[in-house]
Amino acid sequence: MKKLSYLTCMLLCSFMPSVAQPQILVMPTGGKPMPDRWIDATTHHLIVKLSRREGSNSSFYFHNYPFIQTPDGKGWEMIYYGSTSQGNQLFAVNLQTFQNRQITHLPFRFGGEIVAPKSKTAYVQSRDSVFRIHLGNGKAELVYVFPNDFHGHIASVNCNETLLAGVWSDEREAEILRRYPSKSSFFNRIFEAHIPHVLFTIDLQTKQLHKIDSEDTWLNHEQFSPTDPDLLLYAHEGPWDQVDRTWVINVKTGEKKLLHQRSIPHEINGHEWWAPDGKSVWFDLQIPRSVNFYIAGVPVKNENGHIETGKEIRYPITRDEWSIHFNLSPDQTMFCGDGGDSTQVAHARDGMWIYLFRKQGDTLSAEKLVDMRFQNYRALEPNVHFSPDGKWVIFRANFEGKNEVYAVSIQRYL
Repeated sequence: MKKLSYLTCMLLCSFMPSVAQPQILVMPTGGKPMPDRWIDATTHHLIVKLSRREGSNSSFYFHNYPFIQTPDGKGWEMIYYGSTSQGNQLFAVNLQTFQNRQITHLPFRFGGEIVAPKSKTAYVQSRDSVFRIHLGNGKAELVYVFPNDFHGHIASVNCNETLLAGVWSDEREAEILRRYPSKSSFFNRIFEAHIPHVLFTIDLQTKQLHKIDSEDTWLNHEQFSPTDPDLLLYAHEGPWDQVDRTWVINVKTGEKKLLHQRSIPHEINGHEWWAPDGKSVWFDLQIPRSVNFYIAGVPVKNENGHIETGKEIRYPITRDEWSIHFNLSPDQTMFCGDGGDSTQVAHARDGMWIYLFRKQGDTLSAEKLVDMRFQNYRALEPNVHFSPDGKWVIFRANFEGKNEVYAVSIQRYL
């Protein structure tokens, strides 16, 4: 293991004074306990451990925004889950100082990865009850209780923080999940059961529940637009080559639109997410499955309650560059990806990396950020996010032998 020279450490300090210290090790990533910071010996990028606490720690799913500004407005905190003796609780890590703090001390199990950044609150659910969590002091406030005949599950808050959205399904889905808890067992069963699903919103002012659409098919992946309070992205779930998956609906008018129409047998798209400016939706596209790979996007706008879409954009990537999840930087000049092992849909021979993709005209230039050879992808998918300043890619990993949260600098230091 190499150590950085004094000159290199001083250069690091000029970029991030709270991170860089003399004697940062240059070492292989994973396969053993790692220090709080190191340089990946293969990629030469700085990696910082964010979850500096005991227990199992996990950052949010890739399309769930996890960031709030610090009280002085000069920095950012990231919200994540950490295990405790009371079960998983919400924690925050300051992305400048790397100080961790526990937010919640709730005595019951809860779930939800819904941060409302303007009010610095989060929404979580326990059974039939929805709570607002004040992220500064951890105070929990009951905001809604579902009716006995409609136990939905919340998934997203709109950009002006007036509506929650989610999906209800009848009891058959819960029974399938109970009897077949592994994804390989429940996935096709839920799809083939044609269980009724209902998209709904909850008005946080009036506490009124509004059913906006219903179908006898599996609906999920609900995501409000980051800039339009009326647009909700959602998916028809199931085997991707058998569904027209990616949709947007206006929650006020009920108008909905398919964003990508499959054109040949075995074509697939999925793991969709909004661009940061809300002007487009992006997704993994394969034409056909496991052969040709793209990061693709569709322009979307809402004109007087009418949804309009533009020409699809496609960036080709290689088999090894394919990732389970992608994301887009705040300035929209870069994508990141979390890679995948050889058992995933791409069957990559060398795909176990955290990737950065820079736009270069109609193509992408790929760079490897983190060597993930010791990652167990089947046990934990990394789910990449860009930091709010666009200088870091944040991900979760188990390459030390337990689940932790990390950030890798997009700057190469050696």
